[in-house]
Amino acid sequence: MTYRYHERLRVRWSEIDSQHIVFNAHYLTYADTAIAGYWRALGLPYHEAMTLLGGDTYLKKTTVEYHASALYDDVLTVGLHCKRLGTSSLVFDAHILRGDTLLTSIELVYVFADPRTQTSQPIPAALRQVIENFEAGKDITQLHLGGWDTLGQQAGEVRTAVFVQEQGIDAQDEWDAMDAQSLHAVLVNGLGQAVATGRLLPSDNGQAKIGRMAVLRVLRGTGQGGRILQALCAQALARGDTEVFLHAQRSSQAFYNALGFSAVGEPFMEVGIAHVSMSKRLG
Repeated sequence: MTYRYHERLRVRWSEIDSQHIVFNAHYLTYADTAIAGYWRALGLPYHEAMTLLGGDTYLKKTTVEYHASALYDDVLTVGLHCKRLGTSSLVFDAHILRGDTLLTSIELVYVFADPRTQTSQPIPAALRQVIENFEAGKDITQLHLGGWDTLGQQAGEVRTAVFVQEQGIDAQDEWDAMDAQSLHAVLVNGLGQAVATGRLLPSDNGQAKIGRMAVLRVLRGTGQGGRILQALCAQALARGDTEVFLHAQRSSQAFYNALGFSAVGEPFMEVGIAHVSMSKRLG
């Protein structure tokens, strides 16, 4: 069976029982871990998305069939897909595998419900469309490029969440006059929520500078930051720039390395956070 989402994990010592195999209840934990990853793959920050939708998902029923045992230090893959959307129900199939060996088959039935009363309600059309698009292999986020006058509110929401609220940067240090002169990129999910942003400053003799790269915390590692960075690099190349620079937080240096950027000079402190200058040739 083909799955739209895969979660990889390694069996831990604490998950082994007296029979020296994974205790049966942990397979449900593995499936639940994949469910959390599935929501990230949809481009949805779960709690904020459910608040926007006015509901939440509640597990109604699980069916588990065991085929073989997982052992300590096994690398497992959980294949997951949504096989059916009812009026209020969401039905997922999960297969847990070691290589090509099927260990466990799990069906999970969730119900979309009012969190105040936990009574079922219809799955919102927007959420249904997000899931159907993902299962069909369609893009789950839309890229928007534009000026601060059109994208400033959405870009500002992401930057406030990441830089001010999460990282503790003073709000006065976050906003500057270059916002009005820059090209901004914003990724919006299927519910209209902004999830990632970045800006491209005016060209300086063929050199571009990218800044204010931010992805909502729960969606990091899902490729959203890469889409923003590649889009801004493409815009810089299209206007004739030959090289692009940025100031990367040291904790994100590997991310930029993977996208072709190299460190330049020694690390330095900026707004109380360790940074390093990085560059990449364009074209």
